[in-house]
Amino acid sequence: MQTNINKERIKQLMNIKNIKNQTELAQVIGISKNELSRILSPKYDYLKSNIRKLCEVLDTNLDEITTSEVSKEDNLIINRKDEIIDITKVKANKTYNVLELFAGAGGLALGLEKAGFKTIGLNELNKHACSTLRKNREKWNIIEDDIINIVKNGIRKYIGEETKVDLLSGGYPCQSFSYAGKKLGLEDTRGTMFYYYSEILKELKPKMFLAENVKGLLTHDNGRTLKTMIDVFEEIGYKVSYEVLNSKFYGVAQKRERIVIMGIKKEIWETGINISFPKKFDDLKTLKDALKDVPHSEGAKYPEKKKSVLELVPPGGYWRDLPEEIAKDYMGKSYYSGGGRTGMARKISWDEQCLTLTCSPAQKQTERCHPDEIRPFTVREYARIQSFPDEWIFEGSMNEKYKQIGNAVPVEFAKSIGLAIINTLNQINN
Repeated sequence: MQTNINKERIKQLMNIKNIKNQTELAQVIGISKNELSRILSPKYDYLKSNIRKLCEVLDTNLDEITTSEVSKEDNLIINRKDEIIDITKVKANKTYNVLELFAGAGGLALGLEKAGFKTIGLNELNKHACSTLRKNREKWNIIEDDIINIVKNGIRKYIGEETKVDLLSGGYPCQSFSYAGKKLGLEDTRGTMFYYYSEILKELKPKMFLAENVKGLLTHDNGRTLKTMIDVFEEIGYKVSYEVLNSKFYGVAQKRERIVIMGIKKEIWETGINISFPKKFDDLKTLKDALKDVPHSEGAKYPEKKKSVLELVPPGGYWRDLPEEIAKDYMGKSYYSGGGRTGMARKISWDEQCLTLTCSPAQKQTERCHPDEIRPFTVREYARIQSFPDEWIFEGSMNEKYKQIGNAVPVEFAKSIGLAIINTLNQINN
């Protein structure tokens, strides 16, 4: 797996910091221009370089400025046949049914509904998330059970023998596989959540499937986990494409990267119908856009010591804006570790997208402090940043609500993906 510097992103960040050229950037970092050129070279090993200083100067992190490419040596190249489309012109030409697994609080399901899909069933085990789903969609078929039992009984028992399924969706957890043999099949993945997702896919054989996951799946176990998943999907009878997409380009005021895996039945793909991915939006939403007139709600609080530290950080700043002694005391051993650590003592600016929301808003090292008030974002602010509508009610304790929202797929992001899928389904005759 080779990871390269995204030079376009570097240029954007330099413009933000008013750094005119690479000569000036090298001077700010404290290295020669030749060394900077080596850093930006595709063959450079950034893990052993001054690229961490580059991240700190530009106030970013490695994920923001690198792009991952699968190498031929890893044998992970997939002959993909996908296209990037303008989803603003897409509309379903008939009703498409979707079944969702690992539904959580409904971010993906709601987004697909907004795109035009009809939800025929949602599987979720967490009782609080199921309560949220029922609270907001009384007519949805909520399947509150362990997916292991569902596979054992057969999914048709829960959705009906004759119900048509056009799309299977869901975000199964990323888990390692046992590599006893050289080529893994479906049976070799038994015991993982991916296995049960695949078993339901094999039983239903919908026209398409959608699986979203953390960006780290791309490099998990040196890429072998993703390769195994793709091999299994192809074994079941699907042509597979994937992209790493950032929700900030799709109507969400949040920098949240996810790998989006789509599959289409091989016999459909062979007719020349492409898998579609959504084109990036021209206009990006900021935190100010997302939180305009946000309803009042409950929210977590910072301890007094943390509040006294964050009071010293300007909007858009982080631990490097603190006096050195305060930063050392606050960060402890992390102060001496590598990397930019831009999530520590971080205060979000009104004019940027929020960093990826976590399930615990007051946790150290992943602060997302309100720009004006020294506190974490409230529950409804969390929901807005994840592009949930204000009328979507979350059930359970405050901590459970944060967890449900933090784990969710941003609604508008899901809608964009859904419209891209509908673009493909519209091309299928039956």
